[in-house]
Amino acid sequence: MQPAGSGKGGAGGLSGLQALISRAGSRKRGPAPVEKWNPEYGGDLDMEIRADGRWFYLGTPIARKALVELFSTVLRRDEDGETYLVTPVERYRIRVEDAPFLAVELHASERGGEPVLTFRTNVGDVIEAGPENPLRFITVAENGGIKPYLLVRGRLEALLTRPVMYELMARGEEIEQDGEAVFAVRSKGAVFTIMPASELARLAVGEDA
Repeated sequence: MQPAGSGKGGAGGLSGLQALISRAGSRKRGPAPVEKWNPEYGGDLDMEIRADGRWFYLGTPIARKALVELFSTVLRRDEDGETYLVTPVERYRIRVEDAPFLAVELHASERGGEPVLTFRTNVGDVIEAGPENPLRFITVAENGGIKPYLLVRGRLEALLTRPVMYELMARGEEIEQDGEAVFAVRSKGAVFTIMPASELARLAVGEDA
């Protein structure tokens, strides 16, 4: 990995960041069409999104919420697995500790007799889980816990916060899928498997022990 600010157009200093902000614009109505842009790589930016959702620049928290929300609209995760801030003329690689966004609120409703799970992220996105925005669940090897993620756009995901995860789990149900009993949630006609029903039963026994 190249050092922060390396590469053409180096954005390691404050002047570089201000230039990036200027080129990013002041979008307040959704994300920019970053998937359509193919700008030149400008180097690594000393910016990090921590697992708790906080953004840091040069090791200092970015306190302005409006600035974080602006940056979130020009964020893109590419096929190389790296995350970039992208404008029409350059892209800068940044570090992401876990997921770039957090899902901080869940609203459950029905539409046409089908459950719809709607999430709000910490940067203002409102996403309905479904075929185009699936939920996925991974098992944490250290403690056997579950980490749920929601696809927000492109390859960018939101990690569900613990309260939202508990609320989601409370809406889970045991169903049969491909001949196997699973614990899952449903939204917009899609079924998202959380774990095998046998695993849920094992965890329940462990909690009662």
